[in-house]
Amino acid sequence: MGATKNLIFLRILFYLWLFFGGFCSVKGLRPLRERSHSWSDEWLFAKKNDNELGPFSAWNITGTYRGSWRFLHSKNSSSRFPDFQKSNGNSVLELISAPTKITGVHYVQGVIIFHDVFDNEHGGAQIRVEGVYVWPFRQLRMVAYSGKGGELGQEDDYLLSNPYHLLGLFSSQVFQESPRDKIWKRKHSPIYEMEKHCNVEIAAQVSRVSSSTTDVDHDHYHLEGLMESPSVDDDGDCFSPMLLNATSVNIEVYYNKAVNYTLMVTFVSFLQVLLLIRQMEYSNTQSGASKVSILMIGQQGIIDSYLCLLHLTAGILVESLFNAFATAAFFKFVVFSIFEMRYLLAIWKANRPMSSGEGWEAMRRELSILYSRFYGILLGGILVMYEFHKFLRPLLLLLHSFWIPQVVTNVIRDLRKPLHPHYILGMTITRLAIPLYVFGCPHNFMRIEPDKNWCICLGIFMAFQASILLLQHYLGSRWFIPRQILPEKYSYYRRFNQDAVRVSDCVICMTAIDLTQRANHWMVTPCDHFFHSGCLQRWMDIKMECPTCRRPLPPA
Repeated sequence: MGATKNLIFLRILFYLWLFFGGFCSVKGLRPLRERSHSWSDEWLFAKKNDNELGPFSAWNITGTYRGSWRFLHSKNSSSRFPDFQKSNGNSVLELISAPTKITGVHYVQGVIIFHDVFDNEHGGAQIRVEGVYVWPFRQLRMVAYSGKGGELGQEDDYLLSNPYHLLGLFSSQVFQESPRDKIWKRKHSPIYEMEKHCNVEIAAQVSRVSSSTTDVDHDHYHLEGLMESPSVDDDGDCFSPMLLNATSVNIEVYYNKAVNYTLMVTFVSFLQVLLLIRQMEYSNTQSGASKVSILMIGQQGIIDSYLCLLHLTAGILVESLFNAFATAAFFKFVVFSIFEMRYLLAIWKANRPMSSGEGWEAMRRELSILYSRFYGILLGGILVMYEFHKFLRPLLLLLHSFWIPQVVTNVIRDLRKPLHPHYILGMTITRLAIPLYVFGCPHNFMRIEPDKNWCICLGIFMAFQASILLLQHYLGSRWFIPRQILPEKYSYYRRFNQDAVRVSDCVICMTAIDLTQRANHWMVTPCDHFFHSGCLQRWMDIKMECPTCRRPLPPA
């Protein structure tokens, strides 16, 4: 009986499992969608693709699209606008999509910007377009914008709030990626003239781009179509048919790139603060500070002040990224205004020791001259870069020649180890971080085309300067100059008559000096005072005067 009851109980459990398991399976396979609202939706449902996320999914194609354009044939065969001399180039599309009362149709308004159109310096053109997007069939149809001149549309508001466009415009004006007064003003755009006697028609297909697993919440779309421009009076086409190919730009990724860049700038600034503190401790005496070139520190201060202004301006321009860029600008301001200006003042005081007869008025007068020269050069540099913006890359190379004044100062004054090796290497690497990102990173958020040749030149130039400084540190400041042309230098290891000289103790360490040891164990000054080599070298790092009679000492 017990076995029979157990068998009946197992059968009941089996039937229950089949019922609920099968019901859940069938329920999981049923399409989950809401009830359709019209007969047209039911008809469109039969046309949907199986790989879509849901039926009638109306893709929102609003956004920025970056891609390329090229003529369908090898070149522009139309003679109506011979200025179209290039056969292909880059393009940027800004589209605004809004639903309409017609089911399945969205109204689209936007701007298409064509780069690399001409061979001359005016290398771009733009056109405003409007049209419809039939989302069940993923078809986009647009024509030239027919609004009145000067009338603002939705795309203008989008451009004013889009960080991709705003930072792109800012970087193009600062780094001169493209002529700033020709692309963004309609009255100078050649396509603006075409709208008067040309029909611009665009037919494109929209498709979804497969996204990575880490970016499933953001849709990426791809536009591929044909742009034609038949003439109004049937006198031939305005220009040959043009193929457009563009992919949407993920603004979230763009934000992340900008934030990561500001984090990099903040980290680099923090490292530069540590390096400056290390160098200031290394040359904390009057003799050590006087060996450092004031031009070298001033040139680095000017670079940091420019970077502070650029990041602050970019933060003001793009409100959503203000906190990130303001943080980077703040750290650059700390490096420039607190540490470098303080070090600059210490070097100036070491090179101009105040005598007892001079008072505060004379010191304040010289300080005002120092600050006026520094900020005058700072403002003058801004004007020079604005006037000679076509030569911006050579000017940046000139700005990054800040090690050269120290090299020249070492040679002229025959200085001994003015800079710490860690400061030389660290500053060289950190100064290269920002320009190599801007002009070398292929996917930088500033939309600047990489210039590998310039980056290689900058790296070699900076490495060459740092190598000379390091060799001067270990081999002597004049190691690369032939001895035949060098002036005669005093030797602290000169010969002397030991019978005529009586040496007792070194006044620095107060221990006896043994003249019977090798010659490099002791040193003799021009005033015939003897000291241990290590003692006198450490003394000369502090003061260049004899510890016994206070007479000036020549460079070692």
